[in-house]
Amino acid sequence: MKKKLLALLLGAAMCLSLAACGEKADTPDTPDTPDTPSGGDKAAYTVGICQLAQHEALDAATKGFIDALSEALPGQVEFKEKNASGDPNTCSTIVNGFVSEGVDLILANATSPLQAAASATADIPILGTSVTDYASALELDNWTGTVGGNISGTSDLAPLDGQADMLVELCPDAKNVGLIYCSAEANSKYQVDEMIKLLEAKGLNCTEFAFTDSNDVASVTQAACDASDVIFIPTDNTAAINTEAIANVVLPSKTPVIAGEQGICKGCGIATLSIDYYELGTITGRMAAKILTGEADIATMPIEFAPNVTKMANAANCEALGITVPEGYEMLEG
Repeated sequence: MKKKLLALLLGAAMCLSLAACGEKADTPDTPDTPDTPSGGDKAAYTVGICQLAQHEALDAATKGFIDALSEALPGQVEFKEKNASGDPNTCSTIVNGFVSEGVDLILANATSPLQAAASATADIPILGTSVTDYASALELDNWTGTVGGNISGTSDLAPLDGQADMLVELCPDAKNVGLIYCSAEANSKYQVDEMIKLLEAKGLNCTEFAFTDSNDVASVTQAACDASDVIFIPTDNTAAINTEAIANVVLPSKTPVIAGEQGICKGCGIATLSIDYYELGTITGRMAAKILTGEADIATMPIEFAPNVTKMANAANCEALGITVPEGYEMLEG
């Protein structure tokens, strides 16, 4: 009888123990916080990245931005990367999606994403990068270097006077300069207008040749080659996407190209005075960290510039065109 009573008592104790375990499993000790990164109670941020197209310069700027922001706020930022494949309308779709999701900050990589973001929201902070001239891109009057409101960023403008000097240095016998660019890119038109002033002051004849999109790049480039001794291409995204098509025209025609940045130069040019787009992205990433943490007010942040520019030459294209590169140039390899 005692043995039977003992067995009953042991069985009851086991049931109570299992019930307690089951109750503990159903009630976790810590709340479910999927939006909080590992590392305790650190704040989490979501950053939407709209990049106009995939090419070397824009890719480097995005990578620099992500690396710098991740370093400043380790484990605290979720990135949503979207690529518009060169279509401004897709930029609008992407940034409107970011606004609907309520991201904490938007990176607009290139002019079209910046314009789309500016139209989509006046509340979410917007940082531009790989944008040459914010006044032209956003149609601002009385430009002071600060956009104000919810927009700031970085500019990829390299010294145009230095590029004009480079053109004369490498092509001293040139008389006629063709300047080719995409008519849909306001910042390209800005660079061309400024470059014409600089080149005409040096006694050169300048003619603009604008293409509308990738479909007429080759034909416009051919027209420029036929009328020019040398061609200048600014930091133009459509040109950057189509360097192979441009090279297929300028190299057989023996027409040298001075490019606004190293990606275009590597594809179809002979030389460039270029910024480092990865460095530009890191500057933008550090700006983003200050905005997200409340350390800085985006409305008062001036547009920043890459501090360094480098004279670069495309060794293969220079050799093919019989151009001797003087000392002081960094050689680009394909």
